[in-house]
Amino acid sequence: MHADPRDARSVIEQDAMTWRQMLIVLLCVLLNGLDGFDVLSISFASPGIAAEWGVDRAALGIILSIELVGMALGSIALGWAADRVGRVPIMIGSLLVMAAGMSAAALSTGVVMLACIRLVTGIGIGGMLACNNAVVAEVSSLKYRAGAVALMAAGYPFGAIVGGSIASSLLVEGTWRDIFWLGAGMTIAFLPAIILLVPESPEIILRRNAPDRALAKINRTMKRLGHAALDTVVPIARDETGDRSGLFRGAMRRITTLLVIAYFFHMLMFYFVLKWIPKIVVDLGYEPASAGSVLVWANIGGVTGSLLFSYLTTRLPLRGLLIGVFAFSFLALVWFGMNATGLGELKTAAALVGFFANAGVVGLYALVAASYPAHLRAGGTGLVIGLGRGGAAAGPAVAGFLFVGGFGLPLVALMMGVGSLVAAGAIFALRSPPKASVRP
Repeated sequence: MHADPRDARSVIEQDAMTWRQMLIVLLCVLLNGLDGFDVLSISFASPGIAAEWGVDRAALGIILSIELVGMALGSIALGWAADRVGRVPIMIGSLLVMAAGMSAAALSTGVVMLACIRLVTGIGIGGMLACNNAVVAEVSSLKYRAGAVALMAAGYPFGAIVGGSIASSLLVEGTWRDIFWLGAGMTIAFLPAIILLVPESPEIILRRNAPDRALAKINRTMKRLGHAALDTVVPIARDETGDRSGLFRGAMRRITTLLVIAYFFHMLMFYFVLKWIPKIVVDLGYEPASAGSVLVWANIGGVTGSLLFSYLTTRLPLRGLLIGVFAFSFLALVWFGMNATGLGELKTAAALVGFFANAGVVGLYALVAASYPAHLRAGGTGLVIGLGRGGAAAGPAVAGFLFVGGFGLPLVALMMGVGSLVAAGAIFALRSPPKASVRP
């Protein structure tokens, strides 16, 4: 094996992806699936929590939203930290916080205690989301980067399907606490995989080490990715120092602002669906296990839409796809609100909403990854996700107050669906792909 005269970035960008790179992408898909289950665990548990503690819809909406506030904090703070200290330490720390939070939730004895636990758990989930997006982008070739990031995002509904199916069966014989014990066990099981498989980003290594030490560490990364060792390293350019203010300089300011707007308002719609489906179905007279199955169907639609979108990114312009998906997300949610009748109709409508809503999330992750260079990627992803999670946190809570205020499901669905139309407008305002997508 001969040394490659190019730098690590060029090798990863231009060469064919090795099986080791593909394995890391697969791991990140599964980690995002874990995030999907951890976030939705409270949704699966919400009917049991409401019944055991006598929680009304308004209070339940706040409980459903609180970990999304933690996710916002974790995405911003830990995403920035990942650009400074490295992806791997933040991923490991985030995973430990998630496992501890899920275990503590299973032992909670009241609403306030559970809310505090979910807030902290959300911080870990947010950190993992920011790192996942950055890692997949940085181990993928330019040719498949958008598709790989979209595939990673598809893991979110996949995790909800697998975990939700198990959760629904647990609710038949067990209690809502068993759902959190399941999440804790699955979370801690991923720790060895991260330690063994995920290498540190070459750009992070260069920023944190002298050139002679950096070369040896970068070559360890290249070996773990299945590439030849390098002879030399290319120093970090002055504008690649990891200064967070770069997110708000020049063209980056406009890109960051529009991406935050798009993410915020689509999340407003998306998390209304994810958090309220089980409670809506139970209130229609169905058992909690049936309510969980409707949410599973929403995520089956989500996986299908995510995978199809991932494929289409290699064939069609990303921005145009996103605008169309957001428009259909609005129409699908309106249709869901008008078809809350039989269980079969609910499953079909939920699957359709999940199809377009998750495709929109996948597209946003791909666009965010393409919008920032490597030295800003985790921080940019964290900032967009973190500020955008304000919409995710607001969605369930706003819907709860609308329900309490006497609004019916059709009107609430219409009002929440407008968020996707606003997201479409923000992506349209980008007008052209960001120049930063040329480099990783």
